[in-house]
Formats: sequence, structure tokens, C-alpha cells
Amino acid sequence: MMEVGWFVAIVVGGFAGWLAGKVMDMRFGVFMNIIVGIIGAVVGNAVLSRFGVFVEGDWLGYLIVGFIGACILLFVVKLVRR
Repeated sequence: MMEVGWFVAIVVGGFAGWLAGKVMDMRFGVFMNIIVGIIGAVVGNAVLSRFGVFVEGDWLGYLIVGFIGACILLFVVKLVRR
């Protein structure tokens, strides 16, 4: 199993957070995109593992999981804001 380093995790998390912000129509700065992407990756891993889906691989798998989790996270934030 290939592990990504901290730098790659931050870059991929930031990109996943940025993509999720665009899709969910929520605008954040660079720092918040990184935070949303990294927390989204944790949420995405938790949700997908609940369904028996485990992601192994390189940065693309982490990007997909981070994007899914960040979208879920931003959806919940939108619900709470209402």
C-alpha cells in the first residue's frame, strides 16, 4: 500500500476542499479549503468504510475520498446554517 506524505496530503486536501466548495457553491480561502479537504477525507473514509469500501492507492484515490467527504461536510454545514 502506497502512503502519501504530509505535503501531498495537504495539497490534495486543499484541492478536494476547493472542488467541493465549487460544487456545493460555498466560497472559502486557501486555508479553509485545506482544512475542509482534510476533514472531508476523514469523513469520507469513515462513511465509505461503513459501506465496506476501502481506498488504497495514490493521490487520486485520496482526492476522490476527500472530495466526497468534503461535499458531505459542506452539505451538513449548509443544513446547520439554515
